[in-house]
Amino acid sequence: MDLVLLLLLVFVPPAVQCYSSGVVLDSCEDMKPRHSGLSPQTGLSPFTVTTEHSSYRPGEEVTVQLQAPASTPFTGFLLQAREVGGRSPVGSYAVAAGPVQLLTCGQTPNNSADISAVVFTGVSETYSASFVQNYNTFWVGVRSPTLTLTNDSNGSLSPATTSTSNTTPALSISSADCGVSKVCFSQPSDCDPAISAGCYFLSATMLSTSGAAVHYEMSGSSNGYISFGFSDDQMMGDDDIYICGISSDGLVSVQHAFSTGRTAPQALPLGNVTDVQASVQDNVIRCSFTSMNTISTQRTSGFNKTYHLMFAYGPSNNGRIQFHTGTFTSTDKVDISRPGLVQKAGRPHIIKAHGALMLIAWMSTGSLGMMAARYLRVGIDQKLCGKDVWFVVHVVLMGVTVAATITAFILSFSYVKAWSGGVHPVLGCIVLILSVLQPILALLRCGPQHPLRIFFNWTHALNGLATKVLSVAAIFTGLKLIDSTINQWLMKVMGALVGWEVLFYILLEAHLKWKVKSKDATTTLLESNTVTVAVLLMALFFFGNLSVLVALLVGIGMS
Repeated sequence: MDLVLLLLLVFVPPAVQCYSSGVVLDSCEDMKPRHSGLSPQTGLSPFTVTTEHSSYRPGEEVTVQLQAPASTPFTGFLLQAREVGGRSPVGSYAVAAGPVQLLTCGQTPNNSADISAVVFTGVSETYSASFVQNYNTFWVGVRSPTLTLTNDSNGSLSPATTSTSNTTPALSISSADCGVSKVCFSQPSDCDPAISAGCYFLSATMLSTSGAAVHYEMSGSSNGYISFGFSDDQMMGDDDIYICGISSDGLVSVQHAFSTGRTAPQALPLGNVTDVQASVQDNVIRCSFTSMNTISTQRTSGFNKTYHLMFAYGPSNNGRIQFHTGTFTSTDKVDISRPGLVQKAGRPHIIKAHGALMLIAWMSTGSLGMMAARYLRVGIDQKLCGKDVWFVVHVVLMGVTVAATITAFILSFSYVKAWSGGVHPVLGCIVLILSVLQPILALLRCGPQHPLRIFFNWTHALNGLATKVLSVAAIFTGLKLIDSTINQWLMKVMGALVGWEVLFYILLEAHLKWKVKSKDATTTLLESNTVTVAVLLMALFFFGNLSVLVALLVGIGMS
């Protein structure tokens, strides 16, 4: 459609030089006010142009909003819609009641009078506006985010979001100038998102000395969203949040929200956000934007305040963010107007104690207790407190294991005080239930000669094996949550520890088969006080296990 129409709003008395009617047709092409001898401002405009949606369908009405800070109103504006890369205005405008005029820059007059929307016919559009603060101060070419044509009836986003296509080349974000001109916060510390896909990165650059505009960049690997927020403490709740994620139509969207605690955050109007760029490639989400919104946690507000920085990422479902799978927080409160490198807070000591207890329980005492029950009972007739030595060793070690598991669960739950989501707590709860169930079943077992004893033996053995396997899986998922190293060395060391244990299970199983065979042949297996091969193997396993276990505990302490 060749119809070209402009909007002009004048809040000052109508005595304007040369154009008392407000009809500035000479500005149709370059959108410059004809203020004699004056040039547009070159700095960042305090005024913004936003749209209700990030995409539109043919013939759909799109509502436009022109916004200004409360302290800096504009006295007039000129608005056009143009195809990206084009110089000719497109579409038709109509306005609601108010001091707004429609201008005809083309040959066809506007024939709408009462609606407050613009109808597009092109493929990809953007708004371009000129704002007049006063006769001497004005801005030209203030642009809105690009709107994309779509035939998807469910393609529009909520008013709190803006988005860009994920088919564009990957956005370039790097750690250059961190500490020089911008504040940077990352995991692992000092990583570069331009080099490592596993780098979760946030930067903030103050664009003006007045602190009215901040340019943000964030990047991270996720199949749903990445986000950052400002908080008065290191706990979630009362946080000002920006979310960059994959929406239901496959586009990368930016959303403004407010967190009230461990529930889905409340969506807010995007507000004074401009220069939005975003991309997603190989599950790495990148986005950047400039915000003039005042930071508000309800308890404190403003740009010249200090806040804890929070970064979180996780999956999404049909454009709706789910509970995060990873998060990290700054050690101290940060003033984003002062460039620097932000230190990431370590895990709380109570969570580190939880991890250490579970690791000791199921990769040391639990392993030795299970080995004693299976591999020391054949050929050893010694007694301790009236019971077989292997039985006493097994009961003591497994009792320590169950006690450590219960204590670790209480520590974790007392700190989190809620269901935290993810695979790790599910596995942990199952391990706890099976661990508590094991000694209860043992106390209720029937006598050795009872015909049903075989069912207890198999149930006890299978329950122990299932608990062991699930505990290893729980430890792996737990280490993944706290392993912030680039090469994931905690996970690799844990893998080596599991391999070491499997090796000794194989050796002990082979030795057990040999002992049983030798006993059947009436061969003397051992004399009293003779150290068996099984004991030597278990001792070797313990010392090797101890060295690797110490490395993992140190890693947990440093996490």
